Amino acid sequence: MPSENLRWETLQALKNSPKGKITFDPHWSERGEHILAGCKEVLSLSPSSAAILERLSSLPLQKSSFLCSSPGDRSPGLSEEIPGSGSSAGSVSDTNTRNTTFSAATPLKSERNPTSVLSCRAVSDDMNDETTEADVSEVSSPVSLPAISLLSPKAMETAGCIVRFEEKHREKAKLALRLRQEVQEKLVAAVANAESEQLKRFEELMELKQRQEYQSMRDMMDRETKESMGRQEKLKEEQRHRMKILNLRLREAEQQRLREAELERQRQVEGRERLRNLNTIQEEILQLNQLLEPSSQTKTDLPQTSISSYSTRGNQLCSQVSEVVRKTVEGEFPSVEDMTVAERALHEMRALIRLMQEEAVKAQERKKQEQEQEEERSKMAALQAQQEAQKKAAQSAKEKAMKKGLQNSAEDSTLKWYKELQETAAQCAQAIEQLNTPKDPQTKKMKLELQKAATIPVSQISSNSGSQLREIFDKIDKLLSGRAVVSGGRSVSASQHPQGLDFVGYKLAEKFVKQGEEEVASHHEAAFPIAVVASGIWELHPRVGDLILTCLHRKCPYAVPHYPPMKDGTPVEEYQKILGYRVDDSGVEGQDSFLKRMSGMIRLYAAIIQLRWPYGSRQGSVPHGLNHGWRWLAQMLNMEPLADITATLLFDFLEVCGNALMKQYQGQFWKLMLLLKEEYFPRIEAVTSSGQMGSVIRLQQFLETALQTRQISPPKGLLSSTFWRT
Repeated sequence: MPSENLRWETLQALKNSPKGKITFDPHWSERGEHILAGCKEVLSLSPSSAAILERLSSLPLQKSSFLCSSPGDRSPGLSEEIPGSGSSAGSVSDTNTRNTTFSAATPLKSERNPTSVLSCRAVSDDMNDETTEADVSEVSSPVSLPAISLLSPKAMETAGCIVRFEEKHREKAKLALRLRQEVQEKLVAAVANAESEQLKRFEELMELKQRQEYQSMRDMMDRETKESMGRQEKLKEEQRHRMKILNLRLREAEQQRLREAELERQRQVEGRERLRNLNTIQEEILQLNQLLEPSSQTKTDLPQTSISSYSTRGNQLCSQVSEVVRKTVEGEFPSVEDMTVAERALHEMRALIRLMQEEAVKAQERKKQEQEQEEERSKMAALQAQQEAQKKAAQSAKEKAMKKGLQNSAEDSTLKWYKELQETAAQCAQAIEQLNTPKDPQTKKMKLELQKAATIPVSQISSNSGSQLREIFDKIDKLLSGRAVVSGGRSVSASQHPQGLDFVGYKLAEKFVKQGEEEVASHHEAAFPIAVVASGIWELHPRVGDLILTCLHRKCPYAVPHYPPMKDGTPVEEYQKILGYRVDDSGVEGQDSFLKRMSGMIRLYAAIIQLRWPYGSRQGSVPHGLNHGWRWLAQMLNMEPLADITATLLFDFLEVCGNALMKQYQGQFWKLMLLLKEEYFPRIEAVTSSGQMGSVIRLQQFLETALQTRQISPPKGLLSSTFWRT
């Protein structure tokens, strides 16, 4: 330990000091030497030794002599002084003499018998006790210790006291040395502890500095890491921003490309449509021009000059159309101006034919007059001439009917009816505008409740409804009558708002048409339960029926039938919406989806015109019956067919309504079917491309089967619902 090392260093220093050069020999007792024999300092009495001697002078000399003697020790000098010591106290000179004698004799006695010295020390110690006399008597027995003759008993006693005093002083010195050593050890231990604590504090300080340096380095590294990560995040953000801008540009470029592609596709479609129309116009003009040729006028009574002028003008019109057609040979489509020129030429050609026919009629009348004047000469010849003229007129009329072209639009009466319905719907929409776009929360809530009450029952109609149809019908009838109905656990009435009845009727009509657009398009059998409910509502509430027709015409103009022309300045997307296509942010819907929706709405319309609500109490005809179906079919056959659309709609309409039309019109219906098969179907094939032949083949198979068997089967969905039919 550090304290032990410091203690031994302290002892070594004391040993080497002038006052501490004490030699110690462990073999002093074997040689019979005194323990302090090696001390260089000469022993001397202390100044207080006289007082001690005076105090001890009262003790008997014999006892002192006995106490300081030992057997075998003889001192001639001391034995001679014994008699004189029996007297009273001597003088100071005697005392000094005794002292001198003791100081000289004591070492000698110690050298000769150390045991006697120890005995004297023990006796001197006992003299301080209260039982000194008893102990001395026991020790001074002549048996145990023989009497020793000393030089001076008093001197011996004094010497014993001095020795005892020295022993005490030595013990005190040892005690003081031991205490000093303990203090020194404590001081050394305290210094060592302080140094150890100081060393610990120094080590802690160094460790703290190291931690601080490490923490500062770590903080600096963290800051650098954060700065580096911040720079990386900034670079990533810049990269993301650049990528976002690049993606936006790419998206814009892609959208631009798609728009251009769509415009190009639309231009191609319109160009092909114009090309087909141009080919039709050229064909018709050439056929009409054949009537103007001189070879075809040999049997007429027209003058040769008139025939030549008509033929010349017809050839000029044919040349104009040929010039327009010649441009298309190089791969270009005819423009709108070219089509205007061709149509103008066609109209002029028709006017020439009409003038020629009128002139021919006039010539025939002149011939009749001549024949009447010559009637007297030959009645038979006049009769034959008249018959020939009638045959020629019939043949001319037949040829005119055969070579007359089809219409590109609906009849004027049909268009007038279509526009009146649209105006009625526009007025209704304007009347309910306040309720349709509410501003206050109460009106909004009422609008939602009325809309749910009108649309939810229609959504519940399905092919498996059965007896539930009457329940649904009664609920809709109550709502349209202004009575309260339960919808969503709450009572709702359309009479709560001034525009409530019109709003409910408008939403109900939209929902019926939407069911045809979605539900019937996916499940054809669903057309009949929806149609029987719509027919019953139409019978009780004719205004709702007109709204149903309006919504149907708006979403499917082919149900009129009507092919809306493209007006100048109308965007392509807007025109496609007019034709019935869905146009949203992703573009125009595909042709398959478009045909599927149109098919569903035509099937619903065909089901409505042949069904009547079976539980009604009214008598009379159906509000929108089979006569409208006959009109639609005849109007379709009087219009130029459209690729893919005309064949699809004719097949869907005849499959649903063909059986009812056959029973209603019988022979006239089969004439119409024969006309469709022999004259109209080739026109459909002419405008249909190779990739659109699916609907054409279905229509062809349907027509062939119907004409061969002279029978059209009822549709599948109607067989299980005979109680719906009129």
